[in-house]
Amino acid sequence: MNCFSLNPQIAIKSASAVLADLHPPPKPLTTTPLTPQPPAQSLPTPTPQEIPFHPPLFGSQSVGSPPAKSSPTPNSKGRRQFLTLAAYGGVGLGSVLLWKAVDSSQKGAENSDPPPELSLDSPTPSPEATPEPNSSPSPSPETSSSLQNFSFEVARVDAQGKITNRSQEQAQFFAEDLGSGITLDMVAIPAGQFTMGSPASEPERDSDESPQHQVSIPAFYLGKYEITQAQWQAIMGSNPSGFQGANRPVEQVSWNEAIAFCQKLSQKTGREYRLPSEAEWEYACRAGTSTPFHFGPTLTPAIANYDGTSTYGSGPKGQYRQQTIDVGSFPPNAFGLYDMHGNVWEWCQDTWHDNYTGAPTDGSAWVSENDNDPRILRGGSWLNDPRYCRCANRGRYDPGDRPTTLGFRVALSAPRTS
Repeated sequence: MNCFSLNPQIAIKSASAVLADLHPPPKPLTTTPLTPQPPAQSLPTPTPQEIPFHPPLFGSQSVGSPPAKSSPTPNSKGRRQFLTLAAYGGVGLGSVLLWKAVDSSQKGAENSDPPPELSLDSPTPSPEATPEPNSSPSPSPETSSSLQNFSFEVARVDAQGKITNRSQEQAQFFAEDLGSGITLDMVAIPAGQFTMGSPASEPERDSDESPQHQVSIPAFYLGKYEITQAQWQAIMGSNPSGFQGANRPVEQVSWNEAIAFCQKLSQKTGREYRLPSEAEWEYACRAGTSTPFHFGPTLTPAIANYDGTSTYGSGPKGQYRQQTIDVGSFPPNAFGLYDMHGNVWEWCQDTWHDNYTGAPTDGSAWVSENDNDPRILRGGSWLNDPRYCRCANRGRYDPGDRPTTLGFRVALSAPRTS
C-alpha cells in the first residue's frame, strides 16, 4: 500500500474522458536500471573557464549585476548569493546514485507524426500517488497513433529522509525525433485541479507562495527530462553549457534562448512547443502530492542533486556534487517526470509577480505587458539549499541572464476536440 500524502482538493481527470479533449532560484532506490537515453553525441570539451554566477532572486528583490569573481564556495543560506564557479568540461561525477527503474520506452522509436492519442486505458499513477480521477479530458493528439507506455518506480520518504514506500507506476509518452538518433520524450500529463502555493505551516516557505489557490490544468505534454546538451545541439547547433556532457542538462541558457529553442523545435516538428506555465510546472511537479517535495516532507542527496550540506526539516546532510549530473539519475515522480527537484532551475513562461493575488486559475501563464520583466524559475538547482527545491518555491531572473544554474524543459499543449 502506498503512503502518499495527497491534497484532497486535487483532482485528476478520469480515463473515461481521456479522448474527450485533449515556474532562490535561487530564491534568494529495485528493478532494471533506467537511465535516460538521448543518444550520445560528440560534444567538444571546453578549456577550463571561470563562469560568473548570480542566482535568481526572491520576493521583491531586484536583479543585481554579476558579482565579482571569487573561489567556488558552497551555496550560502542568504537570500542573495554571489560567487564564481570554476566549470570544467567533462568533469567526472565521482559517486552518483543511479536510480533503478523499469522503462519500456523505445528511445529510438521513429515519430515524425503528431503526438498520438491517449487510449481509454491510458495508465495513470495509482490513486495513492495522484488525486481521484474525474471527468475532464486528457491529452488528445491529432492522430490515432498510440502513445508508448513506460513503467517506473516511485519512492516516498519520511521526515528523516528514509524511503518508506516504493510503488510501480506507468505513464504514456511519445518520442519526438530530433534527427541523428536523438529523441525528445514528451509525457502525457492528465488534466486536473490542484492547490497551488504553500500553506503557512510549511517550513521555510516564503510569502510569494501565497495565497494558496485552486487551479484547473488542461491536459498537456511535458518533457520527461530537462533539455539535454545533445538535444540542444541537435536543434541549435551549439552548446553553451559550462558542465559538459551529452546527457547532462543544457545550462547557461537565458529565457530568451529557451524561447528561441522552442521556436526552432516547433519549426522542425510542426508542433507548437513552448515553456510550461508556472501553474503547469507546479502541478506536474506535485503529481498529486501536497508535501514540500513530491518525494515527501524532506529531500536527500540520494534522490536529488542539490547542496546536500544543507538540510530541510529533519532530513539528513549528504553529498554536495557542485555540478550538474546526467538527467534521469534519480527516481521520477508519479507522473514519470525526472529531476523536478534540483539539477538546474527551469524557466517558465510567466513574468514575476510578488504573490498570487489576481493569478489565473485556468493554468495559463501570467504575463505582464513588459517583455523585459523578470521571468519565473522553478525547481532549484545543484547549487541550492533544499528549501529552494520545494514544489512551491519560486525564483526569478531577467530574461537575458544565463548563469550555470539555469536550464529548462519543454511543454506542448494538447489539441482540443470541442
